[in-house]
Amino acid sequence: MTKAEIINRIAEETGLAKKDVAISVEAFMECIRESLASEKENVYLRGFGTFVVKRRAQKTARNISKNTTLVIEAHDFPAFKPSKSFIEKMK
Repeated sequence: MTKAEIINRIAEETGLAKKDVAISVEAFMECIRESLASEKENVYLRGFGTFVVKRRAQKTARNISKNTTLVIEAHDFPAFKPSKSFIEKMK
């Protein structure tokens, strides 16, 4: 399902204009992005799941074609952990 399909479905179910729904969905996603990227703060949505910031440690990688080693710096990345009720619904 794409963002456009989500917007269409919400607009049909609520009777709101697609433009208004698109603004709301975009604002919702921006809040999550900002919370994870800038503030390093997890986002908890009861009954759905949690968006968390995970940390990857520094590691050494190899470029096989040039036979060199690279150092990949430690960095944060976003992850999603579904709630127990969501997992049960999927089974």
